[in-house]
Amino acid sequence: MGTYEERDVDRRPFDVADAAPVLLDARGVVTSWTRDAQRLLGYPPAEAVGRAIAELLTSEDASRVPELVERCRREGGWAGLLTARRADGTPLRVMVRITSALEAQGPSRWLVLMSELAGAPGWDMSRTMLEQMVTRSSVGIAIVDTDLRFVWSNPALAQFGGGPPDRRLGLRLADIQPGLDTEAIEAQMRHVLATGDPVAGYELVGHVRAAPFRETAQMMSFTRLDDGHGHPMGVYYTVQDITDRHRDRQRLALLDRAGERIGRTLDITLTAQELADVAVPELADFVTVDLLESVLRGGEPEPGPPRDTDRVPLRRVGQRSLDRTVLDAVVGIGEAATYLAGSPPIRSLTTGMPWREARLDPLAEEWTTETRGGRRSIFLELGLHSAMIVPIRARGVTLGVTTFFRRRRHEPFDEGDLSLAEDLVSRAAVCVDNARRYTRERDAALVLQRSLLPHRLPEQEAVDVTACYRPADELTGLGGDWYDLIPLSGARVALVVGEVAGHGIQAAAAMGRLRTAVRTLAALDLTPEEVLGHLDDLVAMGAPDDGVVPDAGAADGWQGGPLGDGSGGSESVGSGCLYVVYDPVEGRCTMAAAGHPAPAVIGADGKVAFMDLPQGPALGVGGPPFESVEVTLAEGSTLVLHTDGLLASGDEAWATDVGRDRLRAALERPAPSLEQRCRAVVDALVPARPYDDVALLLARTRLLGAGQVASWELPVDPAVVADARRTACRQLSEWGLDELAFTTELVVSELVTNVIRHAVGPIRLRLIRAGTLVCEVFDSGATAPHLRHPRTTDEGGRGLLLVSQLTQRWGTRFVPDGKVIWAEQPLTGLPD
Repeated sequence: MGTYEERDVDRRPFDVADAAPVLLDARGVVTSWTRDAQRLLGYPPAEAVGRAIAELLTSEDASRVPELVERCRREGGWAGLLTARRADGTPLRVMVRITSALEAQGPSRWLVLMSELAGAPGWDMSRTMLEQMVTRSSVGIAIVDTDLRFVWSNPALAQFGGGPPDRRLGLRLADIQPGLDTEAIEAQMRHVLATGDPVAGYELVGHVRAAPFRETAQMMSFTRLDDGHGHPMGVYYTVQDITDRHRDRQRLALLDRAGERIGRTLDITLTAQELADVAVPELADFVTVDLLESVLRGGEPEPGPPRDTDRVPLRRVGQRSLDRTVLDAVVGIGEAATYLAGSPPIRSLTTGMPWREARLDPLAEEWTTETRGGRRSIFLELGLHSAMIVPIRARGVTLGVTTFFRRRRHEPFDEGDLSLAEDLVSRAAVCVDNARRYTRERDAALVLQRSLLPHRLPEQEAVDVTACYRPADELTGLGGDWYDLIPLSGARVALVVGEVAGHGIQAAAAMGRLRTAVRTLAALDLTPEEVLGHLDDLVAMGAPDDGVVPDAGAADGWQGGPLGDGSGGSESVGSGCLYVVYDPVEGRCTMAAAGHPAPAVIGADGKVAFMDLPQGPALGVGGPPFESVEVTLAEGSTLVLHTDGLLASGDEAWATDVGRDRLRAALERPAPSLEQRCRAVVDALVPARPYDDVALLLARTRLLGAGQVASWELPVDPAVVADARRTACRQLSEWGLDELAFTTELVVSELVTNVIRHAVGPIRLRLIRAGTLVCEVFDSGATAPHLRHPRTTDEGGRGLLLVSQLTQRWGTRFVPDGKVIWAEQPLTGLPD
């Protein structure tokens, strides 16, 4: 029979066939003993038969025997745990089941089944408890044999489709759940049967027969069942519904994708389209995004309900559909989507509340009054069966509506879908509002930029001119570089190029202040070095008292100063400026620079040279005085004025030979026109995303011919005034300008008389016919005339007042050997 240790090695997990039976009489005395009982407890039949069952138990459990006997008589049986005493005296924990063995005559007997508890996990619970666990569990449980056919299942499995347990017996999963991916599930079962390795947490997504219109998700686990010899008997698997958890994960993933894909730019229409793209197909089959017209312009929506009581126009800015036929039937992007007043979209627009309809009326007409092709579609025709409308609200303002439809998916929108749609739209709404605000601010900034830069360079006869401007800030299109052409007296022009550090609206505002200051100083007919000197003083006065140049952000809080009118004038500190004056009468060019690259000159032969110009300090930082140089340019030479951004290339600066060589090569390339040359140079030197703002000004010089300029030397004698008038009238007659003779006589008379009375030295009278008729009187005096407003009793002092009233403009400019008093008359309106 072997020893106990040998029998223990061969012992198998608890089974009814492994239980050791013992027969007791009505008093609890052993009447029959079996070999299994002898193997379990070690007593031979001679020692066991005739003994009370209590003698085979430990003293603690022996005291329970009377109570158990009474319970068995009352309930017909008992099951539980007891501790037996083996023949060698060692205790043994056993699972005991007692049932009545009825006989035809005589008292009842009791059948006792004993099994060792050690090594039989789970059998410390009663069978009734185990049955309740598997039958009442909300988790679906089933057992299939090695052919994967059902041999048992609990009632909870029916909620996943396939019918009640009795209808599953003998069938495979594919027979009762044709809609599932049964091949994948059975592949898991075969893997478990072959390897014995359990599979846990296997997720399956699909449609079950119990809910054909709703996508469900289940989590399954598989375990192999073996017989007493370790051979596979089948697979035990469980199924748990995780649809809600699966949908929550999907929604979180969709919100994550929305955060990554929506609002990547500050473009309203692109942001709206990104919202539609994200929602299809994960949430809906067809999505439209409609915004108010004012929002697209960057404005604020009008308060209150829509004014039109019949129809309300919106603008379709984004839409996406899984089916092209839907897009062919509705209005396109950029077109007007006109909704009926009182329709769900307009109610959501006016109330700011979402709207959901799980099942649309298939015969109801669509809410829009017009669709593509001029006809009205119905939901039945388009196949739309469920809808949601979510207002696009940000910062308490409703900007438009987003409409979600389902067409292919059979399940209607539920509250969870509406909550997800609100989250999506709320994220997009902030981006749309940011884009709206950006559009408004960018439009305002561009208006500022357009007002600060010249719309069109003025007409004049000194130079042929063209310019190109390219900002580094692609978002706002604003920068701190500028260019200008300023007509001066005597047919001269001032060519200006400058730059302010930084980009955006602050740099543009600072640039505007500098440009205005330059134009004001230019009107005084100062020399280039004087203009820059006064400009340097103005910028320095606008800097902080401690002399520290703040950055663009710190400058926002500073107030005051001539160039700091409460908007941060210290941004101008460190700015650069190049000021050039060209005289077309003599071909002279005078220039000075403040922290700015010197201009290049393209000769009439096409060769490029760079001017040797002393570099003055940047504006407002202090340093030595500015110096100017004067050169004479041949007619047809081209002055090239540019900011340092034209040559900026990574670490390369404008002062390097590499930068100049690149510019020289670009300028030497032939071009059919000055405008095309300007664009070609910028395209060749400036990358698609510039490192810095770029301003380029090209000016091809002209010379006024001998027939446009007349000059006379006059003696210092009052009698010469009459001769000067007659001489001027003869010249006007030669030029065909007799209509200006009267006014010119008066101007010449007053200017020459004024010089003879108040000045010394030689006098020169000059007439210039260019875009205007210029009358100039030169003398060697240093005193400037002043305009007076004489009283009625005064006998003199009305000369300059008359000149100012009869001419377009007049003024005085100083030259190295004296001064020039001049006056201009327009030539427009005169007969050819």
